[in-house]
Amino acid sequence: MEDKKVTWIELFYDLLFAAAVSTATHVLLHVEKGEIYPEYFLKFVLIFIPIWWSWVGQTLFINRFGQDFLHQRIFTILQMLFVLIMTSSLSVDFDQYYLPFLIGYIGIRALTAIQYLVVRSLEEGDRKKVAQYLGTRFWIGIIISCFSILFDSWIRYSVLYAGIFVDIIVPFFGRKYLVKASSNTVHLLERFASLTLILFGESVISTLYVLQPQKGDWDSILFSIISFILIISMWWQYFENVEKKVDKSIQTPGQTIIYGHLFILMSLSMIAASIKLLFLNEVRYSFNLYFIFGSVLLYFITTTIVFHQYRFKQDRLKYYHLALFLGILATLFISNLIVEVSNIVIMGEMTLFFIIYAKLTTT
Repeated sequence: MEDKKVTWIELFYDLLFAAAVSTATHVLLHVEKGEIYPEYFLKFVLIFIPIWWSWVGQTLFINRFGQDFLHQRIFTILQMLFVLIMTSSLSVDFDQYYLPFLIGYIGIRALTAIQYLVVRSLEEGDRKKVAQYLGTRFWIGIIISCFSILFDSWIRYSVLYAGIFVDIIVPFFGRKYLVKASSNTVHLLERFASLTLILFGESVISTLYVLQPQKGDWDSILFSIISFILIISMWWQYFENVEKKVDKSIQTPGQTIIYGHLFILMSLSMIAASIKLLFLNEVRYSFNLYFIFGSVLLYFITTTIVFHQYRFKQDRLKYYHLALFLGILATLFISNLIVEVSNIVIMGEMTLFFIIYAKLTTT
């Protein structure tokens, strides 16, 4: 497969979406009576999905059809403007900012669909069919979401996310076309790794935020050091797998990478939020445990699934590896429920888990 390199404008594009993800993560910091109410978790998910899908849409277009031409740069820059509109509209109070959010999201998705229709006339054979299929079918979800403006209350959001759901499943129904014009695996992994790296950076910033309020406080410094080691262990495990354990010659539609990373990126945001909450000690002990262990479990399961299909056969994990990792998490979680420990100890346990996870999956 022809090499495709990530361009500078793609990296610039990522930075804008990182700001949107950071805004979504902030929703998880709304603590009331020692816990985060389920409505905030729901709002986090409902905000995160349009952000992720907007980024994925343009990334997949560039992956298959992108060239560093002037008109494609202009399309990307126009999308950036709509990303800014969407990001500035992200809020827990969604009703107040709904119209600019909808304009931002629809603008991004419409520009992506238009780009497929533009390249359709330049392609031949299976690639032309892919461009035709995606360039026409994506409008179904876009139009459904547009109709949400006609409604109020929960019906508005039901219509909006019905359109987003249709948009997301369009590639599944078009798999017979997509398998004949596979995604560029090298470029796809690099793009998702780029966004993931930025979110790791956001996590490091979280640790610096933790340290700042209590300068000279050794408990804060120790907490930050342990948190940093945890993040570095996660980084090591993820990027060592991407760089050395993945067979980039495998040609597929890339759907495992695409949809699996929704949960990887969400879990990274959840882990970043849990680091802050553990330090600030504003939530109940039992809630702390469920939140951070649940976030780590989600990250572990999704990274395992995403990388398994693309690993070299000799490097694929066995069932006893899965049992070992789940056993470690279960043992730590149950023991912490029985015997209450400090938040620094919980962070130390999570760090130990990721060190073991990185060691056994990268050697």
